[in-house]
Amino acid sequence: MATTVVLAGGAAVLPAAALPALRAAARVFADHTVPDELCSAAGAQRLTDADRPGVDDVVLTCDTAAGPAGAALLDAVRVMDRLRSPGGCPWDAKQTHESLLQYLVEECYELYQAIEDGNRADVREELGDVLLQVLFHSRIATEHPTDAFGIDEVARDLVTKLVERHPHVFAGTERMITADQQEARWDELKRAQKKRESSIDGVPLGQPAVALAAKLASRTTRAGLPAELLPEGPAVGERLFAVAAAAKLAGIDPEAELRGAARRFADRVRAAEEAARADGQDPSALDADGWKRYWPA
Repeated sequence: MATTVVLAGGAAVLPAAALPALRAAARVFADHTVPDELCSAAGAQRLTDADRPGVDDVVLTCDTAAGPAGAALLDAVRVMDRLRSPGGCPWDAKQTHESLLQYLVEECYELYQAIEDGNRADVREELGDVLLQVLFHSRIATEHPTDAFGIDEVARDLVTKLVERHPHVFAGTERMITADQQEARWDELKRAQKKRESSIDGVPLGQPAVALAAKLASRTTRAGLPAELLPEGPAVGERLFAVAAAAKLAGIDPEAELRGAARRFADRVRAAEEAARADGQDPSALDADGWKRYWPA
């Protein structure tokens, strides 16, 4: 057995679940990351290089790297609170839910691109930027005069949702064999929990148009709508909707497909411009024949 390690976290507060271990410990040590006040309150002695904590001892630390997965989130919450509080950052202090919307969209698309590119370092960084948006909005929400909530309420609601949407995992009352069965069951549970009156309730209408068309087609056909009732006709919008719907119903993500085509096109444009530049030409002055000459095969 190993020595028990208790993580106080960035807030330097002892978790209630650690109290039985502290009371039963033969000795309680505190490493250099623990503030003097907390060390004294816990009746701990400073851990030195000469100490060799045993299985009956407890070591206190505020180093999130020594804690369980997710422990560093405490530090992230604390930093966000400091930035938003008096004496913090003036820019952070003046932001609102509305003023941050542009950054929320940008960060999500930057993460999307990092995943598309397969760049692991960028994925890690962009995940942090998306997390920042969650922390920022949650911190702003604590200041609402009548309906305040914070990151803990957000996390608790998420946990509740995950548990309720996975009864086959947490309650053991159901058995799911395939992902398709699970997706259908999710729809049933969401309709019941959210008391939705329409099959398209909850579809975010502000998402990109191709993704929106695909989502509406998926939702309505799962609700039994015949495919022939989906939009079709000569207008550009109707034709685009029909293509997006057909792709989605065939198991293809039309948003990802269109993004892929657009990015491949962008790469070819850059390649043609580079080829023209290497040939001593000004890419901005290319005419139709020039573009065709330098266009990659």
